[in-house]
Amino acid sequence: MAESSIIGGCLCGAVRYRSTGAPRALSLCHCRSCRRASGAPSVAWAVFASEHFAFTTGQPVAFNSSPGVERTFCGRCGTPLTWQRGTEADTIDVTTASLDSPDDFAPTKEIWIEHAIAWEALNPATEHYPRSSVGA
Repeated sequence: MAESSIIGGCLCGAVRYRSTGAPRALSLCHCRSCRRASGAPSVAWAVFASEHFAFTTGQPVAFNSSPGVERTFCGRCGTPLTWQRGTEADTIDVTTASLDSPDDFAPTKEIWIEHAIAWEALNPATEHYPRSSVGA
């Protein structure tokens, strides 16, 4: 059986990407950095193996949002696309909303809830972590 591809891209279509294999994690992040980078109260992420991820059309602009962290976005329309920590180069986080089928990748956990905006309700059906869920 052939492995299915997961595809997505930015609003204007200048940058497209593809990944194969199931996501390693599905999270909704409430951290201040994600909020500022997206202009939204939280950001949903699908985490994939880097070796199975590639940009297929165009190249995004990269920005080091904090030490050791690189975010990418479309240089034409501004859509946030990925997040990657240099020390965790074996994975890449992709903004779930930029996937062509985001409904297929609902978050299973919410992270950095200690930074959550007071008026954004948490989903009672997901696991909650005050900060990162890594190692929890």
